[in-house]
Amino acid sequence: MVEDQVPDSDSDAPRTAAIGWWTRLDAGALSPQERAEFSDWLTRSPEHKAAFDDICALWGDLEELRSLYPPPAAAAVARPGLRRIGLVALVASLLMLYFGFDDLQILLRARERTGLAETKQVTLEDGSRVELGPRSAIAESYDDRQRSVTLLRGEAYFEVAPDAGRPFSVSVAGGSATALGTAFDVSTNAARTEVTVLRHRVRIASAGAAVVVSEGEQSAFAPGIAAIKPYAVAVDHVTAWRRGKLIFDDRPLGEVVEAIGQYYAGYILILDPRLKTRRVTGVFDAGDPMAALRAIERSLGISAIYLGGLVALRG
Repeated sequence: MVEDQVPDSDSDAPRTAAIGWWTRLDAGALSPQERAEFSDWLTRSPEHKAAFDDICALWGDLEELRSLYPPPAAAAVARPGLRRIGLVALVASLLMLYFGFDDLQILLRARERTGLAETKQVTLEDGSRVELGPRSAIAESYDDRQRSVTLLRGEAYFEVAPDAGRPFSVSVAGGSATALGTAFDVSTNAARTEVTVLRHRVRIASAGAAVVVSEGEQSAFAPGIAAIKPYAVAVDHVTAWRRGKLIFDDRPLGEVVEAIGQYYAGYILILDPRLKTRRVTGVFDAGDPMAALRAIERSLGISAIYLGGLVALRG
């Protein structure tokens, strides 16, 4: 059924729903019921039609669908479509900015940053070493009393140079991790931050509370949410990205897709939100994200639509 493949427009942005309909329509002919459902969605709101028009403008118009469009109002026929042209240009520009360029704030603040599928090793002024994962960025602030690094985006591995008089801390949105003579990994995204300790210990401060994470352990926190009790992890799996591998141990598909997306020069969309909770276990080559996606397709018994740089996963 279409409901399993197309995001619900009441809970998702019209653009996301429009992408789902476009990929479904381009994949093959619709049944009469599906055509009626698409027509109902399209005419339910002006935002729906505008979103679908924009997707057609970006990826190619589906001429056979024009028969499903409602006849334009007389006023709309009489006036040139300058407003729509401007909207399409604006949406296209925003999409290019979002998918093709670094966030302006990060660009201005970052001391070091990486792009798609890129990693980088950096030596800080105190001799501490940092390895940045793909699409990651850090800023640095040192003085006589402290050494502070801000992880603006992505993931980084830290090997801290000893300096008893100046603590070394990594700040992220919602908290900080202070090294207690150590090597550790920090990964942050919109949902949460994870801190994994490879040697010695790290003190995490978040939401007015603090925990100490020991070697071989991980903890996680988010803005307004204190770090949870540390738990044991396979640290070599967490840091496999440093060796060009991606290792997932019973992780949700939504999280796995986000990680693979750091290496994929396109956009990966999960059409059915229920798929995001499916669990994935496997070892993948970070340099071949398409092979990883196809392996996940087979293991989960799902299918995907490959359209240029777009991969749309569906049940």
